[in-house]
Amino acid sequence: MKGKGLIIRGWSPQRLILEHKAIGAFVTHCGWNSTIEAMTVGVPMITWPVGAEQFYNEKLVTDVLKIGVAVGVKKWVGVVGDSVQCGAVEKAVKRVMEGEEAEEMRKKVKVLAQMAKKAVEEGGSSSSQLNAFIEELGLVCNQQCISQE
Repeated sequence: MKGKGLIIRGWSPQRLILEHKAIGAFVTHCGWNSTIEAMTVGVPMITWPVGAEQFYNEKLVTDVLKIGVAVGVKKWVGVVGDSVQCGAVEKAVKRVMEGEEAEEMRKKVKVLAQMAKKAVEEGGSSSSQLNAFIEELGLVCNQQCISQE
């Protein structure tokens, strides 16, 4: 669709979209799945939380990991509501896309993506923990089978 945008109705393959080379940043509500997906593919974020744990996730992304920029939302949408000025969005986009700060965010999130990939490889920390969990479940199931005999 050269020269045209693409509209996806309904479910979209978000991770595949985030992996595309044309994606420079991700505007996210900071839900945990979206945050993890962006981190694991190495895409910096523009954070726009709307409720629940999303404000905590925003702090992780912007203040702790420093791989994103906040648009400035301060209140839950469902409780009081909050508005964001278009200038704040423009400023956040420029911060995450241009300059030294943007380059540093990009480097940090790429390192996190590599760490995530290593964690799920054979012998990685996530892979090892999953195998240990499955083994533990097997032991519990075996004990229950023996006690029922």
